[in-house]
Amino acid sequence: FLGNAFHDTRVSNLTKSLTEDNIDVRVISFDWITPNFKTVTGKTSIYKLDKSKSSFTYYLNFLIILLRELLKTKSSIYIAEDIYTLPLVVFIAKYRGAKVYYNSREFYAFLAGLRNRKKLQKAIQIIEKFFIKKIDKVLVTGEGDADFLHEYYGISNTVVIRNLPLAKKPQNKTDLREKLNIPASDLILLYQGVILEGRGFKQILHALAKVENYHLVTLGSGVFQSEYEKLAEELNISNRVHFLGIIDQSELINYTASADIGLALIENISKSYYYALPNKLFEYIMAEVPVLCSNLPQMKKIVEEYKVGEVVDIEKDGELAARLKTLQMNLDRLFEYKQNCRVASSELNWQKEYEKVKYLFVG
Repeated sequence: FLGNAFHDTRVSNLTKSLTEDNIDVRVISFDWITPNFKTVTGKTSIYKLDKSKSSFTYYLNFLIILLRELLKTKSSIYIAEDIYTLPLVVFIAKYRGAKVYYNSREFYAFLAGLRNRKKLQKAIQIIEKFFIKKIDKVLVTGEGDADFLHEYYGISNTVVIRNLPLAKKPQNKTDLREKLNIPASDLILLYQGVILEGRGFKQILHALAKVENYHLVTLGSGVFQSEYEKLAEELNISNRVHFLGIIDQSELINYTASADIGLALIENISKSYYYALPNKLFEYIMAEVPVLCSNLPQMKKIVEEYKVGEVVDIEKDGELAARLKTLQMNLDRLFEYKQNCRVASSELNWQKEYEKVKYLFVG
């Protein structure tokens, strides 16, 4: 997995459940953010990559380490957690006569960041189309993803494993109002996750400038943070925008639960975003925080089916601000959504999801 397994709930939850079922799991992952980070904990290895060097050197080092570790690892099932590990994982699995699964967590050829890089998009499409036909099972995060891959690649061996959190309630809730000196009468909007283009952050700030008695708390970081901090200053709302950085996964729910509304306002700027069904949507529900999400099919289906919040079209100018004002004047709706979150969380959790798919790994 070209990422830090400790920071990825999809990897860590599956690893935990398989280990509890007495399955020997070996995780090979990489980190390029944490300085001098190289560790092996149990059978989870994380190798440091240096992104300051050329892209060629970066990927060459990644491939050398991955190949070396795969050759040392004999397994009955191999899982490529992303497109970057897919070719080598398929090669080694076929060489050893083992099963191989592909975790298609994104539509990699249609990532928002590749919109203007057509040659790279095409290269990824060719690689994925070739190797995906050699996979025993393709793991996807939602039914919409399965339908898209069936139509695009002509495959039917998909299995839905949603990005659901562990069934866990906050033990020591962090009082964000006290921590950030937010008045008790004000409502807290929560943005959780990486701060990237296309996640609705700019629209959130412009809406916040049009409504009073709301504060925005951000749990996460990203390359666009400084740009949005500057925008908050220009809009004269920086005193109501709070960036708390990355929160450890074990503590996250204690922060999340203190918010009044969780935001999942992804923009429709790529196919990958259009079909988004992000972790944070379900993390809000687990923490019993009402959701305000984009009018995109997979998120909309969850929010409306379980009645845990509302759907808003952030592409329409002024609609987000108008919806925030409406919710502010109808707090009983937020209370009802909160109650529905409690019910939904008993179903929308990792333990329930794992029971549906454990046959892929056990027996």
